Amino acid sequence: MLINAWKIKRKMIKVRFNLGKGKNYKKWKITYPDKKVDYYDPKEVQLFMTGCRLKNNKKAAEKIFKGANKSVCAWVECEMIFISGSNTMQLGSIPIKYNPRIAPNWLKEGEDVDDVYFPAIVSFGKMLYVKQ
Repeated sequence: MLINAWKIKRKMIKVRFNLGKGKNYKKWKITYPDKKVDYYDPKEVQLFMTGCRLKNNKKAAEKIFKGANKSVCAWVECEMIFISGSNTMQLGSIPIKYNPRIAPNWLKEGEDVDDVYFPAIVSFGKMLYVKQ
């Protein structure tokens, strides 16, 4: 039996910043392929993600951009994640930003980077960075 390789979807880890009220407010939410979920305080850990793609629900982001209430609409999909107890910034890193009130897409140096692949993304506090 032949299987079209492009139709096989990899199981990816989803990472997003949780803004839902409650005990995990303003923490990193990591959802694993087996549906296990972990939350981490960005003041206490640093995330190192590899094989990453920036995902965005464009319709939801456009609604928020036009004034609707915020809802989950963006995340990072990654193949692997490493969580470190230290929080050290790496020199030569460029911030990637997401705020649908400002722009309805991921931004890197003002450029739309929705669905763009990055070999690695690292967190520092609540911000995300890529290498130059």
